[in-house]
Formats: sequence, C-alpha cells, structure tokens
Amino acid sequence: MLLSDLLDPDAVRDRLTRAGLPPEAARTHAARLGEAARALHHEGERPDRPAHAFFVPGRIEVLGKHTDYAGGGSLVCAVPQGFVLVAVPHAGPNLRLTETTTGEAVAFPLAPNLLPRADHWANYPMTVAMRVAMNFGPKLLGGRIAFSGDLPRAAGMSSSSAFVVAVFLALSAMNDLEAHPAFAENIPDRMALAQYLGSVENGRPFGALAGDRGVGTFGGSEDHTAILCSKAGALRHFAYAPVRLLRTAALPEGYVFGIGVSGVVAEKAGAARARYNRAALLAGEAAAAWRAATGDDAPHLGAILTRPGFTPERMRRILAAHTHPDFAPADLTARFEHFLEEHGRLLPAAVEALASGDLGTFGRLVDASQTGAERLLDNQIPETITLVRLARELGARAASAFGAGFGGSVWALLPEAEAEPFLAQWRQRYRHAFPDHTSRFFLTRPGPAAFEL
Repeated sequence: MLLSDLLDPDAVRDRLTRAGLPPEAARTHAARLGEAARALHHEGERPDRPAHAFFVPGRIEVLGKHTDYAGGGSLVCAVPQGFVLVAVPHAGPNLRLTETTTGEAVAFPLAPNLLPRADHWANYPMTVAMRVAMNFGPKLLGGRIAFSGDLPRAAGMSSSSAFVVAVFLALSAMNDLEAHPAFAENIPDRMALAQYLGSVENGRPFGALAGDRGVGTFGGSEDHTAILCSKAGALRHFAYAPVRLLRTAALPEGYVFGIGVSGVVAEKAGAARARYNRAALLAGEAAAAWRAATGDDAPHLGAILTRPGFTPERMRRILAAHTHPDFAPADLTARFEHFLEEHGRLLPAAVEALASGDLGTFGRLVDASQTGAERLLDNQIPETITLVRLARELGARAASAFGAGFGGSVWALLPEAEAEPFLAQWRQRYRHAFPDHTSRFFLTRPGPAAFEL
C-alpha cells in the first residue's frame, strides 16, 4: 500500500473490520493509522511512498499463570486493543521510531552490538533491532516507523510483548525476512515465530539463531503466541516450549470480558523485574533438582509431569532434600505445587468446562486458580485480590488476575446485557476502596491476531 492509502479513514476502517476487529475498534485504529501516516509525512515521507501498516493486539491470559516458561499451558485470547504501526523502508541500516501521541522519537542503527536503553520504551525496539541484525544481517534496510497504542501500560495485557511483535513485523516486512534462509530454516510458521520472539525478549537462542541479552526478563512465549496465533471470538489453549495449539473454544454467546486495571503498575522491565524473574528461576531450579536426583534430561516442569517415573510425592521428596543458596526447599515446593495445580489440574478442566458451556464449573476452577496465585505463587497484591472479590460479589461468572502479577489487571466474564451496569458498580466500589489509584475499567472481547493491512 501507499502512505496516502492510510489517509482514507473509511477504507482503512473497512479493512480492519474485514480482518476481524469490531466496528468501534476499527474506527479508532483507522484514525490512529491516519495519524501515523501524517506523522511520517511531516517527517518528510511523500504520500506516494510504499508503506507497511499493522495492527498488533494485546492479550488476556484467562488461565495459565506463570506456566509458559516452565513448559506448561495457558488459555488466552487477543483483544481489539493494541498497537498500530506504519513503516516506510529506507536504504541504509538506520531506524527511527516516533510515538504519535507524544511526538517522542528515538533513532538507532540496526546493529548486533547495539546497547538498548534500559527502563525506557526504546528498550523494546532496540532489543528487536539488535537481535534481527544478529540473526538476519548484515544487509538490512532501516526506515521510519510511526506508532501508537491504546493498551494500558504495564497492566498485564502484554503491551511490551505487543510492541516487540509490532517492531519485528515491521522490520520483517521491510526486509522480506521470510525469504531469508535462516528464517526459513528456523521459523516455519507463526507458532515458531511466537517462540522466536519470546526468545528475543528473554535473550535465549532459538534453533540456530543466536541469543543475546534480551529485555531483562526470563519469560516465555505465551504473550507472543496469543498476539500472533489467536482467533477472533475464541479462546485458545496452547502449550509451550515448544508452542502448540491444543484446543479452541468459542467465548460463550452473549458474553464479554470486563477489564479492571488496578492502577498499580507491574513493569516487567522496571521495578517488578526481580520478583517476576524469581518465579521463573524457582521453576527452573525445581526442574534442575529433578534432573540432579534422577539423571533425567527433562528440560522443564511441563516435561517432568509426563515422565514415567514422575509422581507428585516423589517430586516433593526431591525438593525437600534439595539445597540451593538462594531458594529454600519450601519455596521450591510451593512453586512446584502451583505449577502442578494450575497446569496439571485446573487448566484442562476449565477448558473442558468452557467448551461444554458449564460456566458454573468454569467459575469455580478460575476461583481456585486465583487462590493458588495468592497462596503459592505469591504474585498478588491487595488491589488485584479486591478486584477479583468485588467482581464475583457483583455477579461475574468468573474473574481472575492475569499477567505477570505484582500489579496489573483483572478480567471478569459477564453477560453482555449486564455488562455496563456491572462495570459502573465495579468501578465505583474499587475506587472507594483505593481512591488514590488511577484505575481504568472497560469491556472487551476476543479479537484477531496481529495482521498487516
């Protein structure tokens, strides 16, 4: 497409609607894509320049708290909120990004020795640029990118991972990376791409593609999978390490999600990083204890649960006897118990209940997941606990905190006919309990995966 094509809001809205976005979201994102195109024009790009335009969503983690990096599963969906991005390629390896809402811009080369800026939004595109240069360089095109997003920041809806995906998709399109031999050999489909982009964030290698420092978190690929592989109107059960789709279940007819953003920022690249990473390190050390005691080569807890010699009792004995300078046996055991309950029992039963339309059972299983996060995972705060409690008291069929934890948001499953009055009461009661927080409440539903217009 040409840059000028994005200045026709009706035509862009129609494209977004055909891709699966609901009408209101399509109107909003069409306007924002027009703003991005105008920002690039003001920076000197001609209206007749070829351009790439993308919508990249955030996500809701319905179930599967801190399971993906440990080889577990989760139930997820994309949402109609997310990033829009417009990219114009240029000869030469320099990239400039402009956030259209604030006008803030950053510029840097596509280079494998790039040093990303910590604790700034530039950390994410710079990390992507560094890894792309390392894995697919050296003859890469840079260009200008204008973007904006309507996801609440650091609220559990994967704004950071959506940004990573958006920048990668732009660089991929500008450089036709899918035709690169290293891409074709290592990234055969979108699920593999999701796992690769998870490795871009956490710094690990992927196949023959070398890793580096990442953004500073030890996460997995759940967010990237939901962003790249979701289906409008549906929830999907994925397993990870490697990524595979296990089941798709439609959102029950006539239901929507209410989202309550607590107002407590859970910035994985900022203050909450150490607590987030500790949960990942505990899961990794529990798996290491199993390997040391048994001689097994299982790479993670998810694989251990499938081993012929595994029993929960045997694992508990191993962890009780395991010594580590940073992790007490009780902490390792609690981390294992949470994974066993969340991934091994609650998740498959909840997916089955949802698929069969048994929302009563689904709600009770989600309640148990929330209790496990509070008691075993220890990643909940008074605000998210209160949001869940209020949602259930007000009649939500199910409700849970989601995302990394230590702040963030809660989803509530609601009949659409009751959603607006529910949201008003939920907002009022939460703000009465926490009047100093900048909270946010809105309705959403499962949306399409990331796409190029």
